[in-house]
Amino acid sequence: MTRKQEHDTAGPVRRAVAGITSRPLVAAALVLALGAAVLAAVTGRSWYAAAHDDSAAYAKERDRVLAAGRQAVLNLNTLDHRDVAGGLATWQDSTTGELLKQLTDGRGEFERQIREAKTVTTAKVLSGAVTELDDRAGKASVMVALRITVTAPKEKPTPKDSRMLAELTRTPKGWKLSALGQAPVGAS
Repeated sequence: MTRKQEHDTAGPVRRAVAGITSRPLVAAALVLALGAAVLAAVTGRSWYAAAHDDSAAYAKERDRVLAAGRQAVLNLNTLDHRDVAGGLATWQDSTTGELLKQLTDGRGEFERQIREAKTVTTAKVLSGAVTELDDRAGKASVMVALRITVTAPKEKPTPKDSRMLAELTRTPKGWKLSALGQAPVGAS
């Protein structure tokens, strides 16, 4: 290629560049458009990565476990002698496995005791945390701090703060309590 031919092929490119640079608004618009395209590509890729990240799915499941555990522990610490049957039905709906069997087997005697005592027990969840979660096995553990208030006839309500350890099992109807007990307090 001769110097003359090389100059002719470069001519259109040079003319285009010269045209753009001679119009500063066009140049600025092109730079902004290019920047917007790069930003959109980076943002889209980040969004896609976050949406398909296993840790995000695990975090959502942990949140579901915590919500189910808090509600179930609250349910099992709330009972009114005026609606024992409804309260115990809620207890049974909140449980599964051996805990459900224990509640079902002892239901008649427990109903009788609550009606005779005429107590109203309410609970308020103060805080809670998931201590274990095995999503694959469908098992989890939750610690819940709550304030339980027992009101007996002709007595002042008696509040007591308590920490409960709950084991949950995933069922077709969601996470349910499979064990519940007091958390140890202090050094052992």
